[in-house]
Amino acid sequence: MTDRHLVDVHVLLVRDGLVLLSRRRDADARFDGRWHLPSGKLDAGESVLAAAVREAEEEVGVRLDPADLRLVHTLHVAGSGLEPRLGLFFEARTWSGVPENREPDKCSELRWFPLDALPADLIEYPAAGIAGYRAGTPFGTAGWDA
Repeated sequence: MTDRHLVDVHVLLVRDGLVLLSRRRDADARFDGRWHLPSGKLDAGESVLAAAVREAEEEVGVRLDPADLRLVHTLHVAGSGLEPRLGLFFEARTWSGVPENREPDKCSELRWFPLDALPADLIEYPAAGIAGYRAGTPFGTAGWDA
């Protein structure tokens, strides 16, 4: 096991009980063709709010105000990649712009799903974060031995 943890930010764009998901294009067969939230890794020297704003614009072309982001779940994950991760899930109920696929090399489509009827092929990591958000649970773990 490595001696570091990655920090990921995930953005839940929520409107009228629907959440925006993207279908991944990935060389890793575990993730290819499966649904995920707009997300990405924290860059060096970047705040988590700045990362969430950056990822939303890069991936789906919407502009967020950091003041409108609400941390809704934190998830400590093992097994969703080569290194353990700390995922921060932010809800955005307001944004400007119309979501569009800005990374067609990494994403084949965008689609809105009801929060209570998510696709069966949603990747486990974001699925756990969305479940924590829906339950109002501030923290969770996944993939760690008991």
